[in-house]
Amino acid sequence: MNQPVLRGGDPAPDFSLPGVDGKTYQLQSFVEKPALVVLFSCNHCPYVQAYEDRLIEIQREYKDRGVQLMAINSNDDMNYPEDSFENMVKRAKAKGYNFPYLRDASQQVALAYGATHTPHLFVFDHHRRLRYTGKIDDNWQHPDSVKRRYLREALEAILRDGEPAEPTTHAIGCTIKWAH
Repeated sequence: MNQPVLRGGDPAPDFSLPGVDGKTYQLQSFVEKPALVVLFSCNHCPYVQAYEDRLIEIQREYKDRGVQLMAINSNDDMNYPEDSFENMVKRAKAKGYNFPYLRDASQQVALAYGATHTPHLFVFDHHRRLRYTGKIDDNWQHPDSVKRRYLREALEAILRDGEPAEPTTHAIGCTIKWAH
């Protein structure tokens, strides 16, 4: 699937998606947050699984500063049944997600954002303008060996109304599983 990817300064595309908590979320749901991290995710990808604990920790650390993470699963669940909504509910509960986990069954939200991988981050400021896109850090396999924490660096810059030093990195992970 070849679609345009959001660029720095672009507005966040709106959405209306069901969460594993039974609520429906839109961009408006997070209007009071100074920073919003939209993370394209899924259940089965080993890259996502390697980052889950780090993402939970980042949400815990930054919550009081107004940062909101949210994960969106856009994967085709016909060929990847482990990514079904029912299994998303189980995964979020088992891992103790402290952020909304949403289902994009139509895949239209992933297309609107230009998401290509799981995980793929899009970080927006309080005006919901894109300020960072790409990966979480520089070592998905070994958290103790991370040298660059791209997401944290971007959040720190955004929270002080600065520019992230590196506004774009290449998202690594599994490709989004498109329906045919």
